[in-house]
Amino acid sequence: MAGPALEQYRAKRDFSKTAEPAGKVPAREARAAAGGIFVIHKHAATRLHYDLRLEHGGVLWSWAVTRGPSLDPHEKRLAVHVEDHPIDYAPFEGTIPKGEYGGGSVIVWDEGTWTPEHDPAAGMKKGHIDFELHGEKLSGKWHLVRLKPRRGEKKDNWLLIKADDGAARPGEDILQERPESVKSGLTVEEVGEGKTAAGKKPKVWHSNKPATRKARSAGARKLEFIEPELATLENNAPGGKEWLHEVKFDGYRMQAAIAGTEVRLLTRSGLDWTERFGSAVTAALGRLKCSDAILDGEVVVLADDGVSSFARLQAALSEGRAEAMIYYVFDLMRLDGEDLRDEPLVERKQRLRELLGDQLQDGALRFSEHFVEPGKVMLEHACRMGLEGVVSKRADSRYRGGRGHDWVKSKCTQRQEFVIGGYLPSEKTGRGLRSLLVGYHDGDRLAYAGRVGTGFSGKAADDLKKRLDALKAAKSPFAQKVPGGKGLTWVRPELVAEVEFRSWTGDRIIRHASYQGLREDKPAEEVVQEKPKSPGKKTEVALSNPDKLLWPEEKISKQDLLDHYALVWPRMERFVVNRPLALVRAPDGVGGQRFFQKHASAGMHEKIYRTRDPEDGEELLFVRDFDGVAALAQMGVVEIHLWGSTVEKLEKPDQIVFDLDPDEGIDVGKVREAALEIRSKLEELSLPTFVKTSGGKGYHVVVPLKPAADWAQVKGFAHDFARAMEQAAPDRYTATLSKKARAGKIFIDYLRNGKGSTTVAPYSSRAKKGATVSMPVTWQEVEDGVAPNAFPIGDKTTLRRLEQADPWADFFDKAKPLNRG
Repeated sequence: MAGPALEQYRAKRDFSKTAEPAGKVPAREARAAAGGIFVIHKHAATRLHYDLRLEHGGVLWSWAVTRGPSLDPHEKRLAVHVEDHPIDYAPFEGTIPKGEYGGGSVIVWDEGTWTPEHDPAAGMKKGHIDFELHGEKLSGKWHLVRLKPRRGEKKDNWLLIKADDGAARPGEDILQERPESVKSGLTVEEVGEGKTAAGKKPKVWHSNKPATRKARSAGARKLEFIEPELATLENNAPGGKEWLHEVKFDGYRMQAAIAGTEVRLLTRSGLDWTERFGSAVTAALGRLKCSDAILDGEVVVLADDGVSSFARLQAALSEGRAEAMIYYVFDLMRLDGEDLRDEPLVERKQRLRELLGDQLQDGALRFSEHFVEPGKVMLEHACRMGLEGVVSKRADSRYRGGRGHDWVKSKCTQRQEFVIGGYLPSEKTGRGLRSLLVGYHDGDRLAYAGRVGTGFSGKAADDLKKRLDALKAAKSPFAQKVPGGKGLTWVRPELVAEVEFRSWTGDRIIRHASYQGLREDKPAEEVVQEKPKSPGKKTEVALSNPDKLLWPEEKISKQDLLDHYALVWPRMERFVVNRPLALVRAPDGVGGQRFFQKHASAGMHEKIYRTRDPEDGEELLFVRDFDGVAALAQMGVVEIHLWGSTVEKLEKPDQIVFDLDPDEGIDVGKVREAALEIRSKLEELSLPTFVKTSGGKGYHVVVPLKPAADWAQVKGFAHDFARAMEQAAPDRYTATLSKKARAGKIFIDYLRNGKGSTTVAPYSSRAKKGATVSMPVTWQEVEDGVAPNAFPIGDKTTLRRLEQADPWADFFDKAKPLNRG
């Protein structure tokens, strides 16, 4: 007998005429409290619709979604709550006779499991159910939200909304892309015509979830996604025998995950694109002799000259020509349950070569060879062949997710991703686009980068315009005014275009730009301007022995140090040029002899300038430009220390520095509290404060000054301030230099503020374990717990900090005169 929950369902149907199941409610009705199966039936009744069904309490809760589910979080689809259906209705597929309730053909459009985030019964009562789907076509988080009924309305109307997560696909139409049944492979029209799955090869679909109980084979490892390692852009390919060089492919970066008989292809952001690349690549991966593996590579389509072409790949995807696609594999992160990421790159590639066997250079799966010739030679050769460039990798490097300096890329042409923020329609009949308006993220704003007016082709241009029209917006998404606004169409900045261009103008606009295709594997919010880490103007200073390791344990060379200064120079320059210097040198590396130098020595480069203190005649060293800092790196200078004044105004300091130096064993949290307390006390005196990490154990709190007070006044103020802090908390602070006085306390070092005394420069390296940097940071970062030694040279943490807004950008603008009252 049917339970009460199915009375309405049974009352509407004559089971002597329809093949639909009568169903019954199992005794264990509480079983689905934590979710269960879900199914979506595509139902060609009087009006085509999709029925969403969620297992709960022994039945299937059901909603008729009139326009079908959408993967676009901006699309809200009406879902009418209808009668519960029996559990055994889930696999139903066939035709309901005309004249019967719901007459028409039905297919199982999607199926899988669902997981509620909260108590579903409470959500049903409240009118808001949050849940996650694990299906063949639909995945990620979703919302069902009940609408307030209008007067006289009897229907229980809800909205089905896709959450904005990694499984969202704005602008895509999953209903058009995937019209078939996941059960039989038939369309609803084919079922209506009486066709059956007999003789029709079933389609195998791979899910977006890590693995399902349906897809996972017995004993197979759970599929996983590993954050891919990314390359840093440089002007030139690096030299040295420790580097391997590979062709820079012009395709989609893909991670292949194998677990038992299941194979998935994932984009660099973890999206499942297995189905987009057809069966040839996955079949080749499935033939590999392993129980599980994770590989890294790039899917490409080759042009007639054998060079990968992103435009041809886009065309192949658009036209469904999967047979043209090739997966070049260049790394192996896991094999047969063994994590290989800590193994050197050369060993991982050897394991990869052995795994591929005879699938090295033919077929849909190929090995990406590497070369050991000098990087400069490799890049020149790549450019002559018409390749995009070269990716160089340290041969002994481990596999680490994120962007770092173990992998670097050098390009033959200027090329990068841009966010599309608008377009200009074509004036010609038959052409949809005249140009695209593109930009990149600069902090929290979208910077305008210019127009892209070539590279469009027939169908691709039409498809692009359709997708852009679905994203139309009322106003410009760009931070600055876009010239020539008449006739422009604005769009939400969600699509990413690959663009090739000749150069940047002085005001950061691209010239002679050509559209290459959409980059659906990269979220728009991650698109920033790509900048080489080497300076635009090459230094005239030649490094002797550039591969000499100054930090042997960290494998940081003289060249790496210079590259670091090239990267930070736009921010560092105004704090370093024309200031007297004191240098810590370690010609044989930080583990060897180190010495402090304030005066010139024999053979010193001409870019390190000399002057004399007019008061006592002492010789002073200073630099005027980047070449001077390059000369310091050439000398093996591992720390750059500065006076608090310029050579033009030696007697008038323009900053105060409080160096927090904790005794051994003091928790870094106490040092952080000290820095915040000093900030508070200085702000009570109406003095601006900035902070940087020391690169060691403490923080430097710095006050910018108008250069009016002399050294005695500035040092006197700093001394009095430090003593006041000591007197207020004698158990925590000391203003006395002696080791005995510092026992168990934090020394507030005010002595940096005397004439001739120095402090390590902002962005300078430190001669310490870890090859750390004295890094300007925000006070919020200090409050959030940033460590004093958090920023090693070339580390991804350092690079991410440098990609953010400059926390000391207005340092000198906020300077105030020191008024001691």
